[in-house]
Amino acid sequence: MTIDAILTLLAIFALWNGIVFLVYAFDKMAATQGAWRVREDTLILLAVFGGGLGAFACQRLLRHKTRKGAFPVLLPLMAGLHLTIVLLIALVPDAVLQAVDEAALLLNRRI
Repeated sequence: MTIDAILTLLAIFALWNGIVFLVYAFDKMAATQGAWRVREDTLILLAVFGGGLGAFACQRLLRHKTRKGAFPVLLPLMAGLHLTIVLLIALVPDAVLQAVDEAALLLNRRI
């Protein structure tokens, strides 16, 4: 994997997490004003599908979703998982690609 590809992936990841942060911030603002809220299912999906760091940052900075439901456990867990994945891609991209290729081969054999 080239350095340009790695930087592109990191930029996309950072942009996505910025968007997730803004959605969580919007929900916090709506909560304080009694306005329309973002569904909790949507917030969880945003965090699970790559936005764990943005969601966790908003939770800590704006004190949003710190005690409700699965958020106190899920957001730090997703942030840690996504940070680990980003570090692996940044530090050992060839090993990650090889592991993904092997996993894809195993899945193809089972299907």
